[in-house]
Amino acid sequence: MTDYPLPPGDVMDLLREGLVIPAHPLALNRDRRLNERRQRALTRYYHAAGAGGIAVGVHTTQFAIRQPEHGLFKPVLELARETAAVCDAVSKRRTVLIAGVCGETPQACTEASFARETGYHAGLLSLAALPNADDDTLLRHCYAVAQEIPLIGFYLQPAVGGRVLPYSFWRRFLEIPNVVAVKVAPFNRYQTLDVVRAMAEAGRAHEIVLYTGNDDHIVLDLLARYAQPTTHGMVQVRFAGGLLGHWACWTRTAVKVFERCRALRDVESVPADLLVLAEQITDCNAAFFDVANGFAGSIAGIHEVLRRQGLLENTLCLDRREVLSPSQADEIERVCRAYPDLNDDAFVREHMDAWLS
Repeated sequence: MTDYPLPPGDVMDLLREGLVIPAHPLALNRDRRLNERRQRALTRYYHAAGAGGIAVGVHTTQFAIRQPEHGLFKPVLELARETAAVCDAVSKRRTVLIAGVCGETPQACTEASFARETGYHAGLLSLAALPNADDDTLLRHCYAVAQEIPLIGFYLQPAVGGRVLPYSFWRRFLEIPNVVAVKVAPFNRYQTLDVVRAMAEAGRAHEIVLYTGNDDHIVLDLLARYAQPTTHGMVQVRFAGGLLGHWACWTRTAVKVFERCRALRDVESVPADLLVLAEQITDCNAAFFDVANGFAGSIAGIHEVLRRQGLLENTLCLDRREVLSPSQADEIERVCRAYPDLNDDAFVREHMDAWLS
């Protein structure tokens, strides 16, 4: 393509209004092959829980789906799109479809083209494959991928394979014509502010939206209001929604929390109980994401929560080294007992048979 494709207008409206977008896990059977029944059930769960979008082919889906011995990138994206389309037809809703895009430029362009042709509305662009590239090289890469699919920028924390991306990069990235959003997930307040400041200075805060990926700061990101002085005056910047691995489980509760945060966007004070809830959710995330062990069990931890609910049969990953860390299951048990109001177990039990049918 020679132009920069844009998503449909109603998709942009939904993104700007703000959505809950879970990062979609990968369901495997005991032989570590795709379990299509469970994979469909997860997509149906997110839709029924009220999520406005899904992100597929991202870190939570496991980057190993791209390896030739697995060959799961295309089948997994197709399965999610097909399942979401059926759910949308029944509910008269529109699910925003986000595809993870990674690798060096030829691979990233190929993935982006496939995702767009398959029906995905935007590509979440990981730059982990270019760990030492300077800003000019990174931006050439981004512009090339942008010719294939609308972009969502991605500030992935270095602890799980991301790289530091300075203000200078983000300021220029936000000039790409079809950037529609940025997922801010460095798990670092200073680096989060770099993106916020770049958004304000770029003068596109009315077009491009920020989505939190800071799983350690979810509620407070959704409540925060930034007033950034720029060369063209004071600019207000906010997070519209979230695109989060944490929201891959207990999603119905996540939707309720998000809706409450969204309702408070224009009020002057935040209820004290919501600030307490923010720290409780962060405590849960520490267990799910295995913070004590440098995030080594972050994917397996989400799997374990879904397994406990019956949505997954196991915690298996394509990479046999990706397992629960010692004592991680105990930590997950602790937070489940400590914060029973945060799970959506009853909702899952009520609908499980239909999702698995």
